[in-house]
Amino acid sequence: MKIQLWQAFLIGVVYYLGQMGTPWVSLAGTHTIMRPLVNGFLVGLILGDPVKGTIYGAAIQLPFLAWIGAGGSVPMDTALAGTLGTALGMASGVSPAVAITLAVPISLIGTMIWVLHMTVDITFVHMADQAAAEGKLNRINFLHVWPPQITMFIFSVVPAMLAAFYGAAPVKIIIGSLKGTPLHVLTVIGGLLPALGIAMNLRAMTAKSTLVFFLLGFLIAEYSKMDILPIAIFAGIIAYLYTNITVKKDGESA
Repeated sequence: MKIQLWQAFLIGVVYYLGQMGTPWVSLAGTHTIMRPLVNGFLVGLILGDPVKGTIYGAAIQLPFLAWIGAGGSVPMDTALAGTLGTALGMASGVSPAVAITLAVPISLIGTMIWVLHMTVDITFVHMADQAAAEGKLNRINFLHVWPPQITMFIFSVVPAMLAAFYGAAPVKIIIGSLKGTPLHVLTVIGGLLPALGIAMNLRAMTAKSTLVFFLLGFLIAEYSKMDILPIAIFAGIIAYLYTNITVKKDGESA
């Protein structure tokens, strides 16, 4: 698959929208756009196969299930992993398992982009301090939004666009040279990484009430043979009812 320049640009825009601190998709939730599952669907839509993109995105999502950014830190860039991992995976024709092994190091590169962006933003903070000393409220509002977003747009779209446009061919050549045992090893590693993500997520489920719901969902999926979509709908209804009952009970206790 050949990624056109306009497609590469849109892939870069998807990465930009998935960055923390992007205000334009606040209604949908930045933490939703930054998920590889959502990134994969959007990239697949741009490349003309949203179903295949979702499959790649879902595979890449698994190692990052327990991802969390605390205090503004970004240990791994899930948005870049989802966008470039899906784009390069689809363009090079590798399996989703191999795409995972591409996405994980890509996510670490994304942290460098984030640090560079935050470093440049310090300049705008000092400018806002100066504006505050002069009592210029409108300038503070301007410096709070536009210069950081323009900087983030450039630092996000340009590298992601170039990597998507020029990176597919080299990746395809490298994958072709690894056929046989090396590629099989990458596939096995790609199969283990989702298990690691799931294990980390399970470790976070320390509350007994949470584990009960997880066990219930697992048993329903295993023995009813239902599809994931109806199970997810039932889970949403149960979560809604449980939350309302818990909040009401806590309110009465207070």
